[in-house]
Amino acid sequence: MVADRLKAVQERIAAAARRVGRAPGDVTLVAVSKGHSGDAIAEAYEAGHRVFGESRAQELADKVGVAPGDIEWHFIGPLQRNKVRKVRPVVRLLHSMDRVELGAAWLKGPGPPPPVLLQVNIGADPAKHGVAPDATRATLDAMVALGLDVRGLMTIPPYDPAESGRWFDALAALRDELAADFPGLRELSMGMTEDFETAVERGSTIVRVGRAIFGPRNDTSAEAH
Repeated sequence: MVADRLKAVQERIAAAARRVGRAPGDVTLVAVSKGHSGDAIAEAYEAGHRVFGESRAQELADKVGVAPGDIEWHFIGPLQRNKVRKVRPVVRLLHSMDRVELGAAWLKGPGPPPPVLLQVNIGADPAKHGVAPDATRATLDAMVALGLDVRGLMTIPPYDPAESGRWFDALAALRDELAADFPGLRELSMGMTEDFETAVERGSTIVRVGRAIFGPRNDTSAEAH
């Protein structure tokens, strides 16, 4: 069942990319496995998928301990500084860098830290995390000065799939504006179960999809994805 849903999502991503003249391979699908069992991850893994996302530090640590070693883990949820030590050693990319203090904590530890995306609260939604759009440049300046490898921007727009396109356009325009001074900003992490096709059509390079692949979660305490 998971394998069938995964294939359907992959096909929808490919179709959305082709509609706007993009190569389907330019879009990374993060299968958001939070709240789902190791068996569900194993089914997606057996179907050939290797990129998974988690949003809770302890759940990530627990799953990394038993999952195949070639999985590429992304952390996509709010992160407290005291949980960095659980996340930093095992992820390929942090999507939710949202303050300079977290950036300083992310730099601590052995070896170079994984790259990050700066989370932007593009719709000024009080229920969402992220830097205000008009503070993004100053925050980027501070994070780059610290030594963080910031690869792009991430957002979770206000929940209204019919309006997602305009928020995705706004984030893409902000990324393009900033890229003149920050050429490393190549990624756009935007789009979840309800709107990932729209996100692909608006330039997303990473989509974070959980429910359309794994079905409903056993809990409702985090973002829907």
